[in-house]
Amino acid sequence: MAIPGNMLSPATESMDPTYTGWRPRLNCSLLSATGGRNGAKTLAVRSGAAGEAQAETVTGYPVVAGQVYQVFADASSATEPERIGIEWLDATYTPVGSVLWSLTTSAASASWHRVGVAGMAPVGAVRARIVLSSTAGGAAVPHYWENVYLGPPVRTTGNLYSFGTESSEIDASGWKSEVNATISRQAPPVSWAVDWYWAGGQVLAATVIAAGNAAIASVERPAVTPGAEYLGYAYLAPPTTTSAAWIELRFYDAAGAQITATRSALAAATTGFQRQRVSAVAPAAAASARLAVGVDGATAGQVLRLEQAVIAVAPVLQAGSVLPYAEASFEQGVAGWTTTAGVATLARSSPWGAYAYDGSYALTITSTTATASTIRSAKFQLPAGSGGLSFRLRYTATVTAGGWSSSRGIRWYDATGTDLGLTKFTDSGLPASGWWLLGTDQTSPAGATQAAVEWTFTATAANSVLRLDRVALWQALPVMTVEVREATASVTLTARELAVGALLRVTRVTSSGARTLVRGPAGLYDGTVVITSDLAVIEDYEAPLGVPVYYIVDIIDATTGAVESRTSSQATIPHQDRNWAWLKDPGNPQRNMLVMVQRAPDWQRPIEQSAYVVRGRRTKVVLSGRRQGLEGDLAIWTLSDDQRTSLHWLLDSGNVLLWQAAPGMGVSDTYVNVGQVGEERTDGTAMEQMRAWTLPLTEADIPVTTGVNGSAGRTWIDVLAEFATCSGLVATYDTCEDLLLDHRAR
Repeated sequence: MAIPGNMLSPATESMDPTYTGWRPRLNCSLLSATGGRNGAKTLAVRSGAAGEAQAETVTGYPVVAGQVYQVFADASSATEPERIGIEWLDATYTPVGSVLWSLTTSAASASWHRVGVAGMAPVGAVRARIVLSSTAGGAAVPHYWENVYLGPPVRTTGNLYSFGTESSEIDASGWKSEVNATISRQAPPVSWAVDWYWAGGQVLAATVIAAGNAAIASVERPAVTPGAEYLGYAYLAPPTTTSAAWIELRFYDAAGAQITATRSALAAATTGFQRQRVSAVAPAAAASARLAVGVDGATAGQVLRLEQAVIAVAPVLQAGSVLPYAEASFEQGVAGWTTTAGVATLARSSPWGAYAYDGSYALTITSTTATASTIRSAKFQLPAGSGGLSFRLRYTATVTAGGWSSSRGIRWYDATGTDLGLTKFTDSGLPASGWWLLGTDQTSPAGATQAAVEWTFTATAANSVLRLDRVALWQALPVMTVEVREATASVTLTARELAVGALLRVTRVTSSGARTLVRGPAGLYDGTVVITSDLAVIEDYEAPLGVPVYYIVDIIDATTGAVESRTSSQATIPHQDRNWAWLKDPGNPQRNMLVMVQRAPDWQRPIEQSAYVVRGRRTKVVLSGRRQGLEGDLAIWTLSDDQRTSLHWLLDSGNVLLWQAAPGMGVSDTYVNVGQVGEERTDGTAMEQMRAWTLPLTEADIPVTTGVNGSAGRTWIDVLAEFATCSGLVATYDTCEDLLLDHRAR
């Protein structure tokens, strides 16, 4: 799969089917090798003699001076370290300054590992070339490369930090020493997943100066909103598995004074990189936030390494859940959970990654005796008007020692905190192994404004251990709803409580029984799209006009192939005026528009034929191909300059369009290619805004791989974290649509 935003072609990125985008630069020859992860092939750079060997891209890629670009690749060699660089070029391909090199990896590694660097294109640079470098001990030594990227910095969507603080690919200036530490950059050979594009080749290193506690903090303090919950995280590599490494989320007021600090300790499983999370709600006076990381009780010379630092709005593990992230995922401890009765003890699982359904930790419940214990959360505020409504409690559980039975319920409170009682569901014993999704639906009493989750777990043997994770409590809503939007001639389908990690197929069904797959961001929802959230809002702009439709949502288990099907209610898109028709771009619905029809096409269906005259025979012999699709001219009007501009915008891409006429006009919804367009004034005067258009249409197949264009999750937060001024946007994006979709000019 191609790396998003890569300026390199897929073949130059992956070396598949071969390495034609690369050439020798110094002391080497190039060969195609196997064993790749981004495709089967890799590039082998074989040294001609002892010394440095370099390969480079054949072409230079367009860049804009003053903008930051990132390059990375995955490399493999059991005998030699490597580095990667960006060579800046002017219009004549003359180098501008020296090559921007990454640090050389600290050791050789036969495992695929990441090397990378980022920097600003200097004045005079209009192109950039990638250079791969390694130093061989002799002739004919191969060094393997693949998965190469050049483009804008790869940032975490929603990160409040700028790229320079999130990553250490440029320098270490985004961080400062707070206590007993020096800061530098290192390039250890770290093996990241082939599609984990947020990790570079250089990491931040905090070196302890003297025995004791050490800490560093970000220089940048991004703005936050009081009352919002934020999640901070980073990959930490501790000096030892027993090191007391931690990450801290701090909030500051408008004057820069620290208000609160929430710390989350790493229970290290290895000395490699492990993502540690910390979350907290911004207090009332909060104006900004920062992350700090450190290690307590360290010895002189020990090094804590850091990669991919993020502060973002905390994720919602279940749409509508009233539990904060800390209470639901147990990443930094047991939060507000307590044992209100019995002998059970509560703790966060250890070490990192040993037990988790979400994140890296789970709540661990241990009972030394075969008795019952009651576990209760803190109180959580319910949405206004919750009295008498149905709520759903859901969590995951796994038994890791002994045995358990459970009673799961919700305890309700009014606005004054008065206990309104417990509603619960009692079940039989919990399954003996594996993670299980458990839950109950309960109706809140009148006047309920707060709720707490309450479980009674009964151990069936001494020293029983139970792990819980991903707890959610939310108002139970229909799992499928549809809403018609007449202004955009679309249907919005909302699917709730989807199984994250399963595959999704969405089918539109008309009253005639015809079934069509619905389009999503990656193309049609055909059963290969992985579900990443329990909530999916799908906007169907290709539903027919004036015809009742309903939707079938299939949730497919990625392992077993088992299918859970759900069916929506019916919806009909009204279309009032038959003189108007829709022209739609399936991949860019923001360009869809209504046009006034002057004359529908007089269709033709061409066919390829060859006629042969046989001597002495009255009739010809005709050889025919298959009759082709419809062809004809659609005549329309635009009534204003704005409509004319919109139509040009719609037609400019040359994409396959969908033409939808009013029901009863004898024209089915048709996907079409539009040929050479004719635009004429209707009365010949210069000031007349009305135009007559002739659109030559050729019937086309439905675009299967075209996705609904967008940049998932992108908001102004991402823009502000990357661009300090509007001039930077003007230099990067040609149009507002390009800014919305993050389509950069270069």
